[in-house]
Amino acid sequence: MFLRIKHSSPLIDNQTINHPTSRLNKPLLFSTALALAVWLAWYAYSSPGSLSIIEENWAVTLTMVFGSFIAGATSEGGGAVAFPVFTKVLHIAPLDAKVFSLAIQSVGMTAASLTIIALRVPVAWPVIAWVSLGGLAGVSISSAALAPLLSPALLKMLFTAMIAAFALPLTILTWQKRLYNNTLPFFGAREKAIMLLTGTVGGGMTGLVGNGIDIICFSVMVLWFRLSEKVSTPTSVILMAVNALAGFALHGFLLDSFTATVERYWLAAVPVVVIGAPLGAYCCTKLNSRCIAVILILLILVELLSSLILIPLTANIIGISLTVFVIFLWFYYRITRSTRYRPAFERGEE
Repeated sequence: MFLRIKHSSPLIDNQTINHPTSRLNKPLLFSTALALAVWLAWYAYSSPGSLSIIEENWAVTLTMVFGSFIAGATSEGGGAVAFPVFTKVLHIAPLDAKVFSLAIQSVGMTAASLTIIALRVPVAWPVIAWVSLGGLAGVSISSAALAPLLSPALLKMLFTAMIAAFALPLTILTWQKRLYNNTLPFFGAREKAIMLLTGTVGGGMTGLVGNGIDIICFSVMVLWFRLSEKVSTPTSVILMAVNALAGFALHGFLLDSFTATVERYWLAAVPVVVIGAPLGAYCCTKLNSRCIAVILILLILVELLSSLILIPLTANIIGISLTVFVIFLWFYYRITRSTRYRPAFERGEE
């Protein structure tokens, strides 16, 4: 699939993208074949107790029916649903929830990424390359050295504080009439350094809660580089797939934290995420930028309310979480005010 712009300008708005359906047959056949291949591999690996695994862990399977679709359709990976539901509702240990998030996203987000590529959805490949480099360092350091030092409740609130800070500037920008960059305005040494640092911070958050590089990079692309949500969302999906694969390999082969219990959770979710995530990625191509932003804001609001209701808050947790919230909010405010990457017409240039 391709994007058809009504004019030759690199700027786009919410109404200028149409999606022809005549080229969907091959990508849909590809996604179907991919799902069948994963199902066969799953059955061969989990047999003869394949169905019993799903029956025993039906709550995990049900969670990822919704989580995988959201992961493919927005910049919030499946871990953004799995981690809070596992830790707050199902009372699963944060470490197990994090490792599961990485493991299941290595399947679901990879399937969604392959679907995005098959559909020829525009993505920012330079961003993917440099953010992924930083992400590898961030997820490794965070998983091995930082995560063991933090309490489960604090880990949950840190994730909530990070994404809640993004919701405010995104809400303001969503209801403003604005133009977007369809491609990166510049990408020199400065931009590479920005993306490398973004990947390191995002990878660090992923190492803590199993998710984060996608939403952090998405925020930088949308607020700073003024990239359209329709380009930033599939870009963040591919980024999360790369980071999840790295994190899963780290926990599975080096940290030895992919336990038998987590493996059964993973096996219970694999059959649904390989459908849900690609389906979400496809549906994302049918939504305009404002609709994507509204869905994301609502998801963040649900995450914030559930955290405030379900997590036991101590003075220490409140203080640290508010500090993280203020730091991220200040950062998002600063990059929103930046004019370097604003579209030319928005800067008043001809």
